[in-house]
Amino acid sequence: MGAAGSGAAEVVGAGVVGVMGEAGGVSDAARHPSLRADKLRADKLRLDKLHADKLRLDELRRAVLVPGRLWSRLDVVQQTGSTNDDLLTAARAGAAEGTVLVAEHQTRGRGRQGRQWESRTGSALIFSVLLRPAGVPPADRGWLPLLTGVAVARALREVAGVDAGLKWPNDVLAGGAKLAGILAEQGGEAIVVGVGLNVAATRDELPPPGPGALPPTSLAVLGGRTGRETLLAAILAELEDWYRRWTRPSPGAAGPGAAGPGAASPGAASPGLASPRAASPGDAESSGLRAEYLRCSVTVGRQVRVELPGGTALTGMATGIDPVGRLIMDTAAGPAAVSAGDVIHVRTPG
Repeated sequence: MGAAGSGAAEVVGAGVVGVMGEAGGVSDAARHPSLRADKLRADKLRLDKLHADKLRLDELRRAVLVPGRLWSRLDVVQQTGSTNDDLLTAARAGAAEGTVLVAEHQTRGRGRQGRQWESRTGSALIFSVLLRPAGVPPADRGWLPLLTGVAVARALREVAGVDAGLKWPNDVLAGGAKLAGILAEQGGEAIVVGVGLNVAATRDELPPPGPGALPPTSLAVLGGRTGRETLLAAILAELEDWYRRWTRPSPGAAGPGAAGPGAASPGAASPGLASPRAASPGDAESSGLRAEYLRCSVTVGRQVRVELPGGTALTGMATGIDPVGRLIMDTAAGPAAVSAGDVIHVRTPG
């Protein structure tokens, strides 16, 4: 993941920036047999240890590049400046949707607002995917990084045994620390989503947190029980499943209780909050994506401070996520919907 070329890309997220449980009733595997098959393939790739094993391209391609599925090409490079940059360039040259690029090491990796991100070679899972959600209205494309967060969190629980949660808009947390970050960037009609996930870094290798930021962590520190190949295959399987649901929703797909906690209501919405609508490509409600995001969220239901672009800030209770992915807040000045900003979870006394 990383920065796009100058002027060539825009950051995509909740509204325009962003990231990152199991539903009751019928299991996902029962509803989606192909997802179960992908998870079984991921299990076959399970590594004996976490540390810096070189990714096996042939094994990954056999597990991921299945005819008729989303993923069309997968490459692994030893080093690059930024996997996001590389795929944005490939997208301009006509690369197909479903292209995946994985790097053992990045020299110019970054997250939102240009923050630098670097790790020891082989110690992290670093990859980007190229998507072309042509039928999804521009206003709804901010869900893509949130959708990716759902895929990452679910895969971590499934194959690594890590109870991961999502901090709006783009962080994956575990054990009260940041495990992964997600960055989505748009170039033309293509959107590239990058993921950087700490796998084998030791406590001594993890950098200190920046001002107001959560400390980083890794699967090694958390005692996660998987390797990078298994994890990548599982994340891509979850990502494809949720991307298909989101781009091809059907009425009633979300199931009972889909509105969930944090749903926008006429009495709780500030001016500008999106209203419910019929199922269409990019509809997070009918696809079940919004309900699943709320199940994974560790931000909704907490007191937060949101540092907004331009240097201002909002403080209040995070009460939900609206239909276009914005964070709904109850502030002293009234309800507000935030499309971009850095969220700080406020510690409450006791």
